Amino acid sequence: MNSRQHTLKCKYTFKGKGLHTGKNVTMVLEPAPVNHGIKFKRVDLGEDAVIDAVVDYVTTTARGTTLEKGEVKISTLEHLMATFSGLGIDNALVSIDAQEVPILDGSAKPYVDEICKDGLVEQDAPRQYLELKDKIVYRNEKTGSEIIIMPDDHFSVDLMIDYNSKVLGNQYARLDETTDFAKDIAPCRTFVFFHELEPLFKNNLIKGGDLDNAIVIVEHPVPQEELDRLAGVFNTSSLERAPEGYLNHLELRFANECARHKLLDIIGDFALVGSPIKAKVIGYKTGHGINTQLAKIIREQVKNN
Repeated sequence: MNSRQHTLKCKYTFKGKGLHTGKNVTMVLEPAPVNHGIKFKRVDLGEDAVIDAVVDYVTTTARGTTLEKGEVKISTLEHLMATFSGLGIDNALVSIDAQEVPILDGSAKPYVDEICKDGLVEQDAPRQYLELKDKIVYRNEKTGSEIIIMPDDHFSVDLMIDYNSKVLGNQYARLDETTDFAKDIAPCRTFVFFHELEPLFKNNLIKGGDLDNAIVIVEHPVPQEELDRLAGVFNTSSLERAPEGYLNHLELRFANECARHKLLDIIGDFALVGSPIKAKVIGYKTGHGINTQLAKIIREQVKNN
């Protein structure tokens, strides 16, 4: 566990499209001084268009986490925030020329691979850890989601997902001090069920989604004409449901990749507390909504102490 603050060693530029907006975006990660924290700067809006990456500014959590302060809006930032948290980066400036962080391959791997080539810079300031005093239990009775967080001397997460899916089954994933974030968590891609695609398109979401940045789970056989129609939406020549239940014979990076991706999401959402946390987290059927609600409770608890 790091005792000193860390920042990036150099600048990194990433170009891609937003998962939901479908718009092309250029994003630059830059080193920052001690106690700077993580900040986003919308360079397309001017020099003063800066927002702190803290949960106070979360406005929506529909298929991703969005921050908003005045005209400054940043969406789908959870994979990038998980990268900062998972690698122990305390201070960085993210300059971006559009609203949405690029989805890249649907995981945090592209960020982690580039940053790990150079390593980090240790800074001359102590790292400020957030230590809980009491156990917190947060439940969403409507969704059946639950997160329990307890005081501990380090950060760990035990997480289970259950979508009542024959393809996925019940999956479990864990992060603790022995986990190699870069190798075991960062590569895990976002996922979506086939039956969710049409409603998401109709709600003006996943305009940038394709088979290169998401795992598509198909529970039941689908008529070929339906697959052909959606192939046009995904800009691919053809779609096919593999016997394993995934579109186009996709190869999973881990047997429990979907649970590991939910672990990636909760790491990214909890990073919005603004400080690294010493706590044991147990999550069931988690999502951005319950993740950020609990992050707000934790941040308020810190403010009041």
